[in-house]
Amino acid sequence: MNIEAKIRNIILQALRELYHCNDALSESLIQVEMTRPDIEGDYTVVVFPLLRFSRKSPADTGDELGRYLKNNVPEILSYQVIKGFVNLRLDNFYWISFLNEITENKDFWMTNPIGKQDTIMIEFSSPNTNKPLHLGHIRNNLIGNSLSLILKSIGNTVIKSNLVNDRGIHICKSMLAYIRFGHGETPESIGRKGDHLVGDYYVKFDQEYKKEVNDLTRLGMSEEEAANKAPLMQEAREMLRLWESNDPDTRKLWQQMNGWVYKGFAETYDRLGISFDITDYESETYHLGKQLVIAGLSDGLFSRDTDGSVWVDLTGEGLDKKILLRSDGTSVYITQDIGTANYRFNNHKPDKLIYVVGNEQNYHFQVLALIMKKLGYDWADQLYHLSYGMVELPSGRMKSREGTVVDADDIIDEMIDTAAKISAELGKLNELNEDDKTRIIKTIALGALKYFILKVDPKKNMTFIPEESIDFNGNTGPFIQYTFARICSVLRKAEDLNIITGHISVQQLPLNKRETGLIKLAHSFRSVVSDSASDMNPALIANFCYELAREYNQFYHDYPVIKEENEDYRKFRLNLSAAVASILRSGMGLLGIEMPEKM
Repeated sequence: MNIEAKIRNIILQALRELYHCNDALSESLIQVEMTRPDIEGDYTVVVFPLLRFSRKSPADTGDELGRYLKNNVPEILSYQVIKGFVNLRLDNFYWISFLNEITENKDFWMTNPIGKQDTIMIEFSSPNTNKPLHLGHIRNNLIGNSLSLILKSIGNTVIKSNLVNDRGIHICKSMLAYIRFGHGETPESIGRKGDHLVGDYYVKFDQEYKKEVNDLTRLGMSEEEAANKAPLMQEAREMLRLWESNDPDTRKLWQQMNGWVYKGFAETYDRLGISFDITDYESETYHLGKQLVIAGLSDGLFSRDTDGSVWVDLTGEGLDKKILLRSDGTSVYITQDIGTANYRFNNHKPDKLIYVVGNEQNYHFQVLALIMKKLGYDWADQLYHLSYGMVELPSGRMKSREGTVVDADDIIDEMIDTAAKISAELGKLNELNEDDKTRIIKTIALGALKYFILKVDPKKNMTFIPEESIDFNGNTGPFIQYTFARICSVLRKAEDLNIITGHISVQQLPLNKRETGLIKLAHSFRSVVSDSASDMNPALIANFCYELAREYNQFYHDYPVIKEENEDYRKFRLNLSAAVASILRSGMGLLGIEMPEKM
């Protein structure tokens, strides 16, 4: 049991003994938090929620609880009551014992799961096969992958799922443009990555389609009518109908172009270090949704419009009417999500299904949950939309159809080039051979990219600035990686000098404020991971790692480690350094970031 939990339990015991509280007491009433840096103490108990039990003043209640805690928790050295707060100071032997525990168990942070062991499916990435992965997909993938690692680390069984949107009107647009303008070229024939080639034709469709719309509006049509009657759009809709009718030629071209895209996706995922446990394809699941919609129509849950389209009326739930099948019988996005959700709960039986999707789809997932409830599925309440904000470049928002999107591959290449340039200017890798230099530059580049994106709360919009992300100072991935590499260098040097490390037997070693502060920060890591899992927010871990690295660097600057003459202090500081390195490796690992031992 950690010290916070122990303090809470003893406070519950105190409430029963001191104030004769026989009612069921909730642990949620007990607020124990780390003491503010400007106040003497390690942990603070908030007294105000407990006054209804004591029926005494905050000062008297705090004094009684502080005395009770000191008498019943051996680790507590002293207490101080300030207004409605009890500030507890722990004996140094607690912190040294904690440090010994970390030192003797290299996997300390990844053992003893702290969460409920549920089966959680996380859907992320979910690309369309009409374009390459772009900067927005990078944020999606990094959030989904990190959340998977975090939830798994606290004891859950996690299933990483990718639903590839490989059918629909957008895919038909790329196919039609290729037929019209492609002249039979292939990725091999022009030396272009397959997903990029298909994306070029998606942009080409939009360019030619806009020309047709402009021509029709000049002839007197309204913009809405022109958009619907433009020949290219009508042909794309006909192609979708042919695809759903299993037209052989349409399906053959679809398989060919999707094959190019899948190969391109695989290369990008590999560069990002992303993998999935299962991959579903909309082309294989959308018909399940159609079946459920038709069944719901028969049961009177949905209605058919005069043009033959099928709708669900959600006005009673505060929303509006939503189309489920078009008049020609073809599916929309919500149709396949209905079928896929049902398929996943039937086949994988998750306790929760998390969709990592941008906040522009908030309405979509509200509708999905309500539809599944109407269809009678109890697990509809276990659908959770992890809604994240948009990521933009300094130049503004990107648009796929207009070709203003920055592809993921181009971002990764730019990051590697920038990392190489900055490393060369700083001379940090001069002593390494070319192979090691290339490997570490890639590690720095990807660490910078991942950290810069994950340090921002997923719910917030963000602007990605490549140059700022690869700064060896400040709140960046390279700064944390360099701190880790510095500690590794210290530990290697200690080993070369045969300096003894390991268990610290001196329990009452006096510690300065910066040393205890660093241990306390290390001690809070598991709570940070737990909070990050509860909030589904990797940014909590990212910013904790920065704070820990920053505090260590200040400690390293102020106090000698290897050159410390007192053997007990030297051993303590080496162990503390090793503990910080272990936490940085574990914490950054939960963000999917590799930590190089040399930089």
